[in-house]
Amino acid sequence: MSTGSAKILSVNVGKPKHFDYKGREAKGAIWKSPVTGRIIARGINLDGDDQADREAHGGFDKAVYAYAREDAEWWEQQIGRSIAHGEFGENLTTEGIEVNDALIGERWQIGSVLLEVSEPRIPCWRLGVRMQDKSFPKKFTQALRPGPYFRIIQEGELGADDTISIVEKPKHDLTLRDVFRIYTKDHNEAERILGVEQMSAEWKRWANKIVQKNH
Repeated sequence: MSTGSAKILSVNVGKPKHFDYKGREAKGAIWKSPVTGRIIARGINLDGDDQADREAHGGFDKAVYAYAREDAEWWEQQIGRSIAHGEFGENLTTEGIEVNDALIGERWQIGSVLLEVSEPRIPCWRLGVRMQDKSFPKKFTQALRPGPYFRIIQEGELGADDTISIVEKPKHDLTLRDVFRIYTKDHNEAERILGVEQMSAEWKRWANKIVQKNH
């Protein structure tokens, strides 16, 4: 399936670092910087990358995070300043593809790496620290532009300027934006999540809890 001119603009990695938060020491790995050359994607990370809080931001279902340059440009208009590649904490800065309309379970070939769209990014307070605006996580939620997390299905190498090819689409219609919207405000649609095989067990547990509560 062709995606036209869809490609990777930048590959960004970063290690956890300590910083001051409200007078206390905190830890985060949202500071990602562009790297050159071919980067290996294996296990639950890109080489040179890590997460400070694996429970919230890492693991098999959240191995790689992407954000679209088009969405970053939209944010530039909202906040009145430029946004660098990697500033949202993304590993892959994309161009030419509407990442939030990706279906859960959709598979992308980038270089020799096969990735599977797993879930939307749910913002935490660290995003507010990174953007130097404590209200930013709320703004991010309202904007419905979460960006996708991916599982690494086939290990390999990728790099800037690699094309993005959608090689497999599941037969349901649940998009990344749908999941984010259901989670943040439309709980009455939680049952849709339960019907999607590629949703993680953690997301299905959440959806099941909401469905039981609504009944």
